[in-house]
Amino acid sequence: MAAGQPPTSGQNPAPTLEQLQDLLLESPGFDEFLLELTVFSASKLAAPEPMLCAISVERDGRPATVASSSDTAKQMDEKQYGFNDGPCLTALREDRTVLVEDLRTSKRWHRYSQAVTGEGVVSILAVPIDAGANAAAALNCYALSTSTFGAATIAAVESYGVSLSRILRLALRVHRSGVHPEGLHGALQSRAAVDAALSLVMAQTRVSREEAAKLLHEMARSSKQELRQIATDILNGAELPDRRYRDGEADQ
Repeated sequence: MAAGQPPTSGQNPAPTLEQLQDLLLESPGFDEFLLELTVFSASKLAAPEPMLCAISVERDGRPATVASSSDTAKQMDEKQYGFNDGPCLTALREDRTVLVEDLRTSKRWHRYSQAVTGEGVVSILAVPIDAGANAAAALNCYALSTSTFGAATIAAVESYGVSLSRILRLALRVHRSGVHPEGLHGALQSRAAVDAALSLVMAQTRVSREEAAKLLHEMARSSKQELRQIATDILNGAELPDRRYRDGEADQ
């Protein structure tokens, strides 16, 4: 079966070693390889229902989404970094499978659920990938239906994650210097925190993204703090200011 061809029901989604080696050999760098791998993974696993995929890697305690099959998958992963917690980071750090059957009713991930309202994702499955002694990784799968992750699908995704271990460890060695310099990681963390805070403010106050951004900037200016710190405080449960900020009266 060709790499980009989705499997039909009943097919084994596990990739062959030859397919994975071809992806690595044909990719000029680590980021390109991971991008190809996640798109390939989404096509292999998306049966009988569509599935979005992302791969997260953590090195030296620093998480980063290195690749995703779609913008939605990337947003779902990155918003967890603002909280420094989430299903995918839990799978990665605790080396265990995490299933969120219905994100809308999950008590464990309630704040994360609020932050990603509007993305359309309702179910999450995250499985760890053995990335070697100095790294940890997880395959993150997002579904638009609560019926996607049945027992057979969970087992198939876990098996698929195991099949990625060897090629991922090899890719990390081959492209060691290409994995997220610290400056890029810092920018990603800051952007993720602000983006997650905006989503949370929108969900709590039912304002537009533009109005939520204005509120955060007004809070930063009034308190003389950086925008990232304001976002982090909100994600940690800080109360939003009173109505005067949202009415544009902060400077009066």
